[in-house]
Amino acid sequence: MARITVDDCLEQIGDENRFALVHLTVARIKQLRRGAPLLVTNRKNKEIVMALREIAAGEVTLDNLRTLAKPGNKANLGTEAKIAVGDADLAA
Repeated sequence: MARITVDDCLEQIGDENRFALVHLTVARIKQLRRGAPLLVTNRKNKEIVMALREIAAGEVTLDNLRTLAKPGNKANLGTEAKIAVGDADLAA
């Protein structure tokens, strides 16, 4: 993906609310600053671009955002596995 567009990100989160996209992006940037691993290949871009790339790729959603911040998450698994792991963690 050469360029990230707002439409790509909105399409992935399934919401036409740009405000929700901003909150999701900011929350992910804070996670990255605290040392969370990148979920897409690093192109040596700024944090905001990498967060938007993760959202556009479907790796970061409103549903799995909390589980990505937890220690011991499965960063190398696919999105479905992350959500499944997150559901188990939320139930505990």
